[in-house]
Amino acid sequence: MAKAVYVTSMEAASGKSMISLGLMEAFSRHSSRVGYFRPVVASRQDADNTIELIRRRYDLAQSYEQSYGITTARTRGVGSLRDADGLISEIMSKFDSLAAECDVVLVEGTDYTGASAAFEFELNVTMALNLAAPVLMVLSAHHHRPDQVRGALNAARQSLRHNEVNLLGIVVNRVEKHHMSTISESLADLSEPVWVVPEERSLQLPSLHQICDDLQATILLGGPDSLDREVTGVRVAAMTLPNLLDRLQDGVLLVTPGDRSDILLAAVTARFSDKIPSISGVVVTGGVEPDPRILSFARGLDSAVTPLLLCATDTFETANQIANLTPQIRYGDNRRIAAALGVFESVIDTSALLERIEIADTAVTTPLMFENRLARSARQDRRRIVVPEGDDDRILRAADQLLRRSICDLTILGSPEVISDRARSMGLDISEATLIHPEHSELRDEMAGLLCSLREHKGMSMDIAHDAVTDVTIFGTLLVKAGLADGMVSGAVHTTADTVRPALQLIRTIPGVSVVSSVFFMCLADRVLVYGDCAVNPAPNPEQLADIAISSAETAASFGIEPLVAMLSYSTGSSGAGGDVEKVRLATEIVKKRRPDLPVEGPIQYDAAVDPGVAASKLPGSLVAGRASVLIFPDLNTGNNTYKAVQRSAGAVAIGPVLQGLRKPVNDLSRGCTVKDIVNTITITAIQAQEGR
Repeated sequence: MAKAVYVTSMEAASGKSMISLGLMEAFSRHSSRVGYFRPVVASRQDADNTIELIRRRYDLAQSYEQSYGITTARTRGVGSLRDADGLISEIMSKFDSLAAECDVVLVEGTDYTGASAAFEFELNVTMALNLAAPVLMVLSAHHHRPDQVRGALNAARQSLRHNEVNLLGIVVNRVEKHHMSTISESLADLSEPVWVVPEERSLQLPSLHQICDDLQATILLGGPDSLDREVTGVRVAAMTLPNLLDRLQDGVLLVTPGDRSDILLAAVTARFSDKIPSISGVVVTGGVEPDPRILSFARGLDSAVTPLLLCATDTFETANQIANLTPQIRYGDNRRIAAALGVFESVIDTSALLERIEIADTAVTTPLMFENRLARSARQDRRRIVVPEGDDDRILRAADQLLRRSICDLTILGSPEVISDRARSMGLDISEATLIHPEHSELRDEMAGLLCSLREHKGMSMDIAHDAVTDVTIFGTLLVKAGLADGMVSGAVHTTADTVRPALQLIRTIPGVSVVSSVFFMCLADRVLVYGDCAVNPAPNPEQLADIAISSAETAASFGIEPLVAMLSYSTGSSGAGGDVEKVRLATEIVKKRRPDLPVEGPIQYDAAVDPGVAASKLPGSLVAGRASVLIFPDLNTGNNTYKAVQRSAGAVAIGPVLQGLRKPVNDLSRGCTVKDIVNTITITAIQAQEGR
C-alpha cells in the first residue's frame, strides 16, 4: 500500500494548495508513482482546479474521477460523523483503488466552504486516521494576531493528539513580514517541526488566465504567455480617456464595451510609454467585438501585446464577477507556479520532511523528476549566470521564472532601460537581476584590458579590445573569465559559433582535454540517457572520441547518472570490420587506458547497449551492454539524427546541448528554443558551475 500524507487546514483561504504543490514537487523528485487525492470536492461537473493543476503538471496516471472521493452535495444534511460511516467508506474505497497504483499519495483535505467548519475538521481528522496518514497542518496567519495563531494551533494539536493522529509538521502560512519573527519565536518550543511562510502578494491576485477561464472569454489578442500576469485591480473604463489615464496603476485590468475604440487604442499602445502605468489587459464586454481596424492595428504590433479578452456579460456584471474571484493557481500559470514553489522551497526543508515520511528513491527517473532534481541542486548553492541576450522576450520570461524559484542569480546584458521597460510591459519581475549595458558599463575598461592581455599574442590592441567588448557575447564570456559570473548561456539569437568561439579563445579547455564537445540529456519515460556528441564535432578522430566519452561520463556523474559508457558503432564486439569500426575500437581502448575505473564497452550497436535481451545474446557478461547510460556516437551525422529521431518518435525530452571540456561552463541555446529550454539550460549551467567545470 502506498504511503499517504494528509494536508489539511482549519479554515478557508489558508493557502494549503500552495503547500500541496510544493510537496508534489518534492515527491516527484523521488518517485514516478505519485498520486493526488481529495476526499471531498465541490462538484462532479466543474473540475476541481487543484486536481487539474496537479494531475496535468505532474502528468499523473490517474483520471479526474479517480482523484476524489465524494462531492460537497453528498455531505449536506449530515450532522456529524456518526451519520457519515457510509460516506467515509466510499471515500476510503476510492482512495484504496488509487493507492494500489502508487508509491505515495498526497491527500489534500476540504476547503472549508461548507456550512460547518467543525464537521469538516472532524472529517479531515477521521480520514487521516483511517488512512494511517501523518498530517501536515496548514494554518493561515492572514488577518490574525500572533496570539490567535498560537491559540488555533494549540487547539488543532490537542484535537489531533486526542484522536491519535500523527502530526508530521505545522506550516503557518500567509504571514505578514512584520509578524514573521514574532510568530517564529512564539512557536519555537513546539516538539513538531514548524515552518513560517511569508505572504506572497502575487499569489493573492488573480491571473488573466484565471479571469479568462472564469468569464469563459475569447482571446482576441495575445497568447498563453501574455495571460500569465497578475491583475492588481479592476477599472471600468466609462469616463473619457484623459480622466481614465489619471486613475491607472500597474497591473490594472480595464473593463470596457467593445465600441470604445479610444480606450482600446490607448490600452494596446500604452506599453510604449514609460509615462503610463503598464496595464495587465482589457476585457471587452457585451459580446461586441472591437472595430476590425483596431484589431488589425493591434495585431501588427510586436509580441509583447496587451491582451484583449471578449466576454458575453455586460460591463457591470463582468467587473463585479472579476472583483469577487478567489485567486487560484491554474495549470499554465507558469510564473505563479514558480512564485509558489519559490516561496515554499525557500522556507520548507523538504529533505527533512521526506525523511520523516520515509519515502525511498525509486530506480525510475521521469523527465519531470530529472528537471525537479536539477532545480533543487541548483538552489543548494546558487551560482551567477550571465545571459547576453536581454533583448529576447524568451530570455526575460525565463529570467522571471528562475528568479522566482531562486534557482540562480542572473546578470542580463543589454540596455537596462529597454530591458526593464520590456519586462514591465510583459508583467514580468526581473528586479533581482543585474542589468549591464556593455557599451556604457563601468566594467568596459576592465574587460577590454582583460581581452587585450588574453589575445595580445594575436595582435590585439587596447583600441580594438575596447570596441570588441561591446559585443554582448564577448563581454559575457569575459565576465565568466574574470570570475564576475560563474557561467554563461547564449544562442537564442546568436549562432553556435558566436557563442562557442569566444569561450574557446578566452576560457579555453580543461587541461588534458583536446576538444570541446556536447551532450544531450535524453529524458525518456523511465530513465535519462546521455548522448554525446550530437552538436559540435563533425568527425572526431579516435583520441577526440575518447575525450568525448570521458567528458560525457564525467558530466553524467555530476548530474547523478551512473556512467556506463557505450561506444556506438554499426558492429558489436568483433562481429564487423572497417575503418569506422576500427576508429571506435581504438577510441574504446584509449578510454580504458586513461580511465580504467570507467565501465566502457565498444564497439557496440545501440540495441545491444540499451536492451538487456539483445545484450544477453550479443555480449553476455558485459557490465555495460543492456544497461548503458552514456551513449557515444561515432560522428555528428549519426548523433544529431539519432537524438532528433528519439526526441520526435519516442516523445523524449531533449535537454541540451550541454557543452563540456571548458574550464568554466558556457552553453549554447537553439535559436528555436522555448522558455522551458532556456530555464533548463541555465539551471544545468549553474550546476556545472558548482562542480567547478
